[in-house]
Amino acid sequence: MSMNNAPNVFLDPNANRFQVNIINEDHDNNETTQEDVGSDPPHYEETSFTDETHNRLRISYRPGKRELFDNFHQNGEKTEGSLHPYDTHSKMYYLQTFGHNTMDPVPKIDYYRNTGSVSGNKLNRPSLLEIHEQLAKLLIFEWWSTPCVLCLAQKNVFVFCVILQNIAVSTGSVERVANGESTAGDETAASKEEENKTGFVKFGWVKGVLVRCMLNIWGVMLFIRLSWIVGQAGIGLGVIIILLATMVTSITGLSTSAIATNGFVRGGGAYYLISRSLGPEFGGSIGLIFAFANAVAVAMYVVGFAETVVELLKESDTLMVDEFNDIRIIGTITVVCLLGISVAGMEWEAKAQVILLIVLLVAIANFFIGTVIPTNTEKKARGFFNYQASIFAENFGPDFRSGEGFFSVFAIFFPAATGILAGANISGDLKDPQSAIPQGTMLAILITTIAYIAVAICAASCVVRDATGNVNDTIVPGMSCNGSSACGLGYDFSRCASQPCDYGLMNNFQVMSMVSGFGPLITAGIFSATLSSALASLVSAPKVFQALCKDNVYKGLEFFAKGYGKNNEPIRGYVLTFVIAMAFILIAELNTIAPIISNFFLASYALINFSCFHASYAKSPGWRPAFRYYNMWVSLFGALLCCGVMFVINWWAALITYAIEFFLYIYVTYKKPEVNWGSSTQALYFVNALDSALALTTVEDHVKNFRPQCLALTGAPMVRPALLDITHTFTKNNGLCICCEVYMGPRKLCVKEMNSGMEKKQAWLTKNKRKAFYAAVAADSFRDGVKSLLQASGLGRMKPNTLVMGFKKDWRSAPATQVENYVGIIHDAFDFELGVIIVRISQGFDISQVLQVQEELEKLEQERLALEATIKENDFEEGKRGICGFFKKASTLNISKHETKKGNTINTMQSMHVGEFNQRLLEASTQFKKKQGKGTIDIWWLFDDGGLTILIPYILTIRKKWKNCKLRIFTGGKVNRIEEEKLVMASLLSKFRIKFADINIICDINIKPNKESWKFFEEMIEPYRLHESCKDITTAEKLKRETPWKITDAELEAFKEKSYRQVRLNELLQEHSRAANLIVLSLPVARKGAVSDYLYMAWLEILSKNLPPILMVRGNHKNVLTFYS
Repeated sequence: MSMNNAPNVFLDPNANRFQVNIINEDHDNNETTQEDVGSDPPHYEETSFTDETHNRLRISYRPGKRELFDNFHQNGEKTEGSLHPYDTHSKMYYLQTFGHNTMDPVPKIDYYRNTGSVSGNKLNRPSLLEIHEQLAKLLIFEWWSTPCVLCLAQKNVFVFCVILQNIAVSTGSVERVANGESTAGDETAASKEEENKTGFVKFGWVKGVLVRCMLNIWGVMLFIRLSWIVGQAGIGLGVIIILLATMVTSITGLSTSAIATNGFVRGGGAYYLISRSLGPEFGGSIGLIFAFANAVAVAMYVVGFAETVVELLKESDTLMVDEFNDIRIIGTITVVCLLGISVAGMEWEAKAQVILLIVLLVAIANFFIGTVIPTNTEKKARGFFNYQASIFAENFGPDFRSGEGFFSVFAIFFPAATGILAGANISGDLKDPQSAIPQGTMLAILITTIAYIAVAICAASCVVRDATGNVNDTIVPGMSCNGSSACGLGYDFSRCASQPCDYGLMNNFQVMSMVSGFGPLITAGIFSATLSSALASLVSAPKVFQALCKDNVYKGLEFFAKGYGKNNEPIRGYVLTFVIAMAFILIAELNTIAPIISNFFLASYALINFSCFHASYAKSPGWRPAFRYYNMWVSLFGALLCCGVMFVINWWAALITYAIEFFLYIYVTYKKPEVNWGSSTQALYFVNALDSALALTTVEDHVKNFRPQCLALTGAPMVRPALLDITHTFTKNNGLCICCEVYMGPRKLCVKEMNSGMEKKQAWLTKNKRKAFYAAVAADSFRDGVKSLLQASGLGRMKPNTLVMGFKKDWRSAPATQVENYVGIIHDAFDFELGVIIVRISQGFDISQVLQVQEELEKLEQERLALEATIKENDFEEGKRGICGFFKKASTLNISKHETKKGNTINTMQSMHVGEFNQRLLEASTQFKKKQGKGTIDIWWLFDDGGLTILIPYILTIRKKWKNCKLRIFTGGKVNRIEEEKLVMASLLSKFRIKFADINIICDINIKPNKESWKFFEEMIEPYRLHESCKDITTAEKLKRETPWKITDAELEAFKEKSYRQVRLNELLQEHSRAANLIVLSLPVARKGAVSDYLYMAWLEILSKNLPPILMVRGNHKNVLTFYS
């Protein structure tokens, strides 16, 4: 059978690039081949499936039916509701990608959205596991449908698609997963669709960013202080001051642009940019003070506006009360009006901003026009002579007066350059923040800087520094002149050197009004500048504060997170901003608070620059800003420059700003908000950890730096908490601790369960303040899994050197394979040169039964509370239905009482169950969390294993919970050398600098145990003995083959002395260490291949039976202690 491409099926003019050739497998192969001669070569496609027979969609035709399909396809007939066979965007998973039967979807942006995305619905792509599982079902569907296709091709080939679609729909999750749809998000998607119907007001880069930034940067300083600044610093230094301030804002603008183009930007402005880059600690601290600074800035701008109005009222002698109260009255009315505009919605606010910008531009244009209008005698007397080269030359150099200097003048001007974040602060209301913020912000900085420089140069080229305003101060013939430019222009202002004058750049703040063509327009410009800045701050503060509250960084501020209307307006935030602004307006003492506010803004700029530097320095692959015109070192320089400018403006305000920010940083760090934004701080943690781990590989191991690095076989850490606690006691802040779990069973189920529980169990360790890692493997057997962990755990030098495991209490009832695996793990640990610690407590470690009961109780309690809540909600409705309602209500109450009584009975039974069977287990599981009272840790150091047996208890005694316990040393010796042995051991411990309370030399370790103890041991191993000596050779050999794990008589006889020793040691332990808080004992080693598993387990059982908590320790026979310095 040949398979040929059929080119005549691709005649659909609407075909797209995701089409697939139909494969012909009918009996007309020869005819098709002849038709294909001279046609275009066939097109081949590659897919993820290796089997070509399943790569393509097959439609077979009976002889003579090919023309029917061709005619149908070429005519383009398509009934309503039918499906096109090449439509790759249909919901049929087997036609989704390139027309093939594969669940793999094409790349799509919806797969990369966040769950709460407002710009589109998040879709879930099928996982690898789902693709693997559904492939088998898919092939079955294709095979099953083949006969149906052969029948339906005579009538309508597209019925094939409909049938398969119905089958696909019946499979439920197949289609949903294949198309990346999530039922969990259906409600969210519906709500968003409904929300979209009302329409959001979104702004472009001009109206949303450029206009706002220009209005916020152009403030009152432009009209009333810029002439004074250029008079003090001169044209040269004045331009430098403007450029220096612009350098700070430009660098910050570049950093803002880089951060804003590194992913989707939501609302929150500076707070959002900083928090998503540096984390909630920095973002939360700066967000709060930034929002507060904007709220107070409203008061500052409004008071500036009110002061201008009051000056006009004074000139016309129409004050309402007095100067200060009039400022309060006008300020209050102004803030109320601005609040009304803001609450009306962003659209109205934007319209107001455009009107204010037009007024401001007209006022600036009015000034430039005035400079070329010929001056008059009155203006000349006030120092205005139009453009004069002599005035330009005279005003080019500085002339600092009244104790002013370069930095003090710079500090006065710098607030005029701020406001560059006005557009970024409403990032949530922009159509495309990623392009709008860079374009609007940088262009606004450029335009405003040019305007500042142009106004400064023009003013200094037209107006002299000092003028009397007296039209009679002209130069008459024969009168001497001081050589100033005014003298050359016919005016003598020399008396200004000895007495104060009211006009000129240095003395008159209304120079721009005097120079302008129409003075009232400058007043209108002042009004526009103050009101626009106030309006921008009144909008920015609630928006930033709302974003901060939505993230729940500060737990008590959720109330202000709620938004209203189609634009999610923060009405509550507006009210709070209004209250703060009103408070500062009524105080009317803003000169003191103004430097602090300026420093708050500068602190925001510094952190934005540092965020850009930090993100670049962390080298995270996620840092991919679309805006390329930035440099990490320039951003760092900008951050340092902002910090320096803070001190230049006001050193004590800078210190207060740092103190407030540090306090908020500590607070947020302490509270640890549950957020994960992928900040550069997280990325840098990884980079630093990686660098440290790599650097550690170059450091050679030394015995002085040895520390226990433990691999603890806890399973799930919450299941064996006591084993984790004792391990954590001697690894906390000292060594590595890895809690390990081995999943056994069907591979697919194990991997799924393991992957789903990894984060949960690591989170449990973090929540319970356990400085440990969690690791899990899926394996065919417990031993294989542990063997993998022993070999692969750790990183570089940070690898486990000690295996910690609990004693297997159920070894006598467990299957032989489990016992073999348990003992084999000990052998494997020694083979991989790890030390071994086996921990045994009387009640055992596993509390999974208790956890299960607690989980059931929690479920019952939740059901009871839900039932009570439902009954309470329905009580009122049922009570409104008269007598019938009354009886129904009574019936419901009876049911609820019965259910409650039943629930209480269940709870009581469960509580009794827990109390009777698991109370001691619960107490035992927490015994190592408690502080140990005065007592002893008895160390039975019987064999020299390198010192691990003595090091572990020493580490315990330097911990807070065990510091009241003294070390007692027990070791073997000869009867006639007890004192000498004590001195030798004391000398050894003193050289190791290990303090001890007592040393005991045990001389009777090797004598036979008493008969009762030995009889107990024999009875314990009796079920596991082979007794081959009592049987004939054939039977004995057969039994050895069938039960190789049993203890032979020969083995028992060969290791009888060692068995005696273990039984005798338990007697000595009962005699000397029964009252100890903890026993640390040298672990006996079973000779591999010689000692059977059950005999070794019997040794461990008899050795540690009926004793306090005991640690059986055996090092890897490499030194872990040294007495050299």
